[in-house]
Amino acid sequence: MQFEKIYNRFNLYGEKEDPKILHDSIEGAVAFRGTNLWILIFAIMVACLGLNMNSTAVIIGAMLISPLMGPIMGIGYSTAINDLPLLKKSLVNYGFAALVGFVASAIYFFVSPLHENNSELLARTYPTLYDVLIALFGGLAGIVAASSKQKGNVIPGVAIATALMPPLCTAGFGLATKQYDFVLGALYLYLINSVFIALATFLTTRFLNFPYRDVPEESEAKRSRFWITLVTVLTIIPSIYFAYDIISRERFNKNAENFMKNESKIPNNIIIKSNIEPKDERIEISYVGKPISDSEITNLKGRLKIYGLEETELEINQGLSFLQDEEDDRKKDIVEMDKSTFQEIELTLDSIAKERQLSLEVYKELKALYPKINNAYIQASTFITDSTSTEEGFLVYLDVEGQIPQSKKDELMAFLKVRMDQNQVKLVIE
Repeated sequence: MQFEKIYNRFNLYGEKEDPKILHDSIEGAVAFRGTNLWILIFAIMVACLGLNMNSTAVIIGAMLISPLMGPIMGIGYSTAINDLPLLKKSLVNYGFAALVGFVASAIYFFVSPLHENNSELLARTYPTLYDVLIALFGGLAGIVAASSKQKGNVIPGVAIATALMPPLCTAGFGLATKQYDFVLGALYLYLINSVFIALATFLTTRFLNFPYRDVPEESEAKRSRFWITLVTVLTIIPSIYFAYDIISRERFNKNAENFMKNESKIPNNIIIKSNIEPKDERIEISYVGKPISDSEITNLKGRLKIYGLEETELEINQGLSFLQDEEDDRKKDIVEMDKSTFQEIELTLDSIAKERQLSLEVYKELKALYPKINNAYIQASTFITDSTSTEEGFLVYLDVEGQIPQSKKDELMAFLKVRMDQNQVKLVIE
């Protein structure tokens, strides 16, 4: 008794639509002329604009108003009930609708000044097994709703989930911009959606035992099942490869990120750039800091196998080594190297070296002029005279024995101004 209650909850036969009503409904949605044709064209334009703007909301709107589901469900339904005239009509209108969508979108993107490869376009060029499952379950939802008296608002949802319109427009974009991999990828996604929506319609129609229009002979039924199976298998094989490729790339990315997190730190070095390329199985790391020894690089490469990255190429790039001693403080913030910054650094280092040499020479000359000088601090400085005015000059600090007469101070100041070619010199004597 309990089992019967559960069975009745899942039973579709009690809500099964009258076969004639279902037939008329599907046949009416197959044709592309007049209203349906213009709606298709307008939906194509909306989808193209959405792809151009990279707007998900606009693309969803285009999918909602698109009438492309009609002939696809017609193919599956007519095959299931062995209605050859309806099958021919569905195939013709399916091909016509696809051609109109492809050509119209190509014309739009040929005229459009925007040809950026945005995320919404790229998402339609790499179909996988997941797209197969979406199309299959979406198609099942569509035909179950269509064959039920309850109906509901399912078809628009199926149109959004299976996304028939965007792949056609993406293929047109690829043709207009001569990116033929886009054309192939997008048309393959459109084919996946079409085949598996039609397959879902065929299976559900037969499961619900809708009557044949012309009862097929056994040999004819076998031939039909053979072709359905062949088309299904040929359609699904590339998607399995693409799905495996995506899973492999995701696994590589995860393993590479763990390697970077746990193993890439090298003492006295900073990582300024890292790049993971799953397609080529390559990891590139750029360091700046002390020179990295060959043994450190070998050890780093050896640890790749711990993360399942045995075949991975690890490329280590070394930037400018930090200078030691006094120059450490001046260069510890340097983390990036390009041609222009390298030239700036060279000029800075050259200026520092000249400043240091000048300080040494001036100190020797001061010592000769006044031997009682014990030590000196000579440094280029910026003098702030008020909140809006600054002057560049030198600060000279002298440590001397005993007192130094004012005349000698004046003499030293005059010497420093001439020797350093500076009007602004601050002399401090202790």
